[in-house]
Order: sequence, then structure tokens, then C-alpha cells
Amino acid sequence: MRVLPCGDTALLVEAAGLDDVLALHAALDADRPAGVVDLVPAARTLLLRFDPGRTDAAAVERAVREAKPVAVARSDGELLEIPVVYDGPDLADVAHHTGLSERDVIAEHTGHDWTVAFGGFAPGFGYLTGGSPRLEVPRRAESRTRVPTGSVALAGTFSGVYPRSSPGGWQLIGHTDLVTWDVDRDPPALLRPGVRVRFVAVEPGQPADLRTARTAGGDA
Repeated sequence: MRVLPCGDTALLVEAAGLDDVLALHAALDADRPAGVVDLVPAARTLLLRFDPGRTDAAAVERAVREAKPVAVARSDGELLEIPVVYDGPDLADVAHHTGLSERDVIAEHTGHDWTVAFGGFAPGFGYLTGGSPRLEVPRRAESRTRVPTGSVALAGTFSGVYPRSSPGGWQLIGHTDLVTWDVDRDPPALLRPGVRVRFVAVEPGQPADLRTARTAGGDA
């Protein structure tokens, strides 16, 4: 683990991998060091922003190094069901990369509950982990200049839903009409760290059940 300064009011912790980041984040979030105002996890880093009027970098670093990481159970969060039409332009390529049929790609994507590990890239974009290991695929060789809102995608070990139209290089396997980011909603993002996601296949033209099915920890 490395702890690096990030400007005058933040530290960046580099960890071995996502599980280590989430374990450290859980420990520090449960017993937040004095003066730390924000914790931002990513795939291999944890950013700690602090109030320099209440603490300093040395004190925050000590708290990080003294923290006892907490193993995170990714199956305990609230559940969100996302209806998906699996008609993405990269579905055939994903099948080719994985050695699966297109139908099996869909079955693997819907057959496992995913968990939002962290957010990034764009407001409301959640990096989903914990799905089928058979769906690990590379990013596209060339990014698209425009990915439509609601596109459901894969890259590496992650899945995600594009909250708005933007450039992107992930493999697009389908789309959803569910609005995952809305500034007029509280909270604006449906895909927040800790939320579990279950993708549900729907047919084109079939009225999609757009309920945001949530529970306190069990299945919907």
C-alpha cells in the first residue's frame, strides 16, 4: 500500500486491488478519521479528502495505516432490477471473445447478481462487479464517439449502464429504458456503491417493468 499526496487537501491510497480498496474503505467509512470529509473508492485507489482546518496529511496517513480493513460482503446491499433488451451491437463480439453463444451471454449476464463497487467516468456511472467470470472481455479496440443513454455494457470484469450519451469503449450488449441518473431525484444515482443489481431480459417492444426493486438485504 502506498499513500501519496494529492494536492494540499487529499491523499491517494494505492492498494493491490479492488477487494483491498473496498475493505479499507469500509473500515475508514465506519470509523472516519477526524477531518476527513470524503472517501472516493476506485478500482485500485482510495482518495481521502480532508479539511485542513481540522487535520493534516500526516494525521490522515496515520489513520489509514492504523486502520484494520473490513471484509466486504457484496451480497447484503439493496437490490435493483434493471430490465434489458439484449440487442447491443457488440453482443456477437462478446460471444466470440467468450466462446459462448449469444443466448448464453445473456444467460450469464442475467444469472448473477452484480454489485456496484464504485462510481466514476460520468455522474451516475457505476462499476458493477461480482458477475459471471465467463463474461470477462476486453474493451473495444476503438472507442465510440457516442454511446446511447441506457446502453448496457461489459469491459474487463465489469459491467455498467451508461447514464447519458457519451463517448465510450465498452462492449455494448443491450439497452435499458430505466433512468439511472436524474438530478431531480433524491438520490440522483440509482447505481450507488453497495447496491446490488439484477439484470432482467425483456423482449423488444415488450412493456418493461421499470420498478426499482429494492430490499434491505434480501431478494426482491
